[in-house]
Amino acid sequence: VTMSGGWGYAEHNGPDKWFRNFPIANGPRQSPINIVSAEAAYDHALQPLALMYDPSTSLDILNNGHSFQVTFADDADSSTLTGGPVSGTYRLKQFHFHWGSSDDKGSEHTVDSKMFPAELHLVHWNTAYPSFSEAASKPDGLAVVGIFLEVGDENPALQKVLDALGPIKAKGTQTSFADFDPSVLLPDSLDYWTYDGSLTTPPLLQSVTWIVCKQPISISSVQMEEFRNLLFSAEGEPERYMVDNYRSPQPLKGRKVRASFE
Repeated sequence: VTMSGGWGYAEHNGPDKWFRNFPIANGPRQSPINIVSAEAAYDHALQPLALMYDPSTSLDILNNGHSFQVTFADDADSSTLTGGPVSGTYRLKQFHFHWGSSDDKGSEHTVDSKMFPAELHLVHWNTAYPSFSEAASKPDGLAVVGIFLEVGDENPALQKVLDALGPIKAKGTQTSFADFDPSVLLPDSLDYWTYDGSLTTPPLLQSVTWIVCKQPISISSVQMEEFRNLLFSAEGEPERYMVDNYRSPQPLKGRKVRASFE
């Protein structure tokens, strides 16, 4: 069975079918994972994470049929990740979210098997390589910061993003999204877990140094509903609401998870 319209999150083309077109789905360093906090060893050699973001690099926001993403200009070292578990400079390319159909699921990573309603991914590429696409296939090519969202107080920083979703309800639509500072989405503490993993969507390339923040950011239930108004479907197609666009935790296969905190 080929995947009609490529991969997705439906029964016929969802994560458990991805291996047919992308055999690396069963590879040795796949993501996400379940982080077992008691087994994540504190590593004093891990540096603090330094995220320097320039709002002027924010370009647009688009619905790609799998999630929505905010894209950044990455032709200079303006919005960067340094320190943490990586060496060198990584540039911010885009951020996107994964979420569930209800508040009890939606994150890709889990902590001690706990699921969160959503997870934010800030995707950066290693400037040791000439471009994002070049870096995406290298073992140290990408660094993704994962941030959990937890239902609680309304998050005003997130509202600015949610307010932009109206025009991009359908797959394949985009609109400009200027002067957004992604650092407003970061938790107060940048304590993190880190491990070697992969993209969580096809082509599932095993090129990601994952940096998963321990502290979640808040979101209200009402705000969570705004994610679920987006569509997997394009204009003119039968409407399919964008929900449960997450991959389940993958086997650890001997990898070690390190913690930046004791």
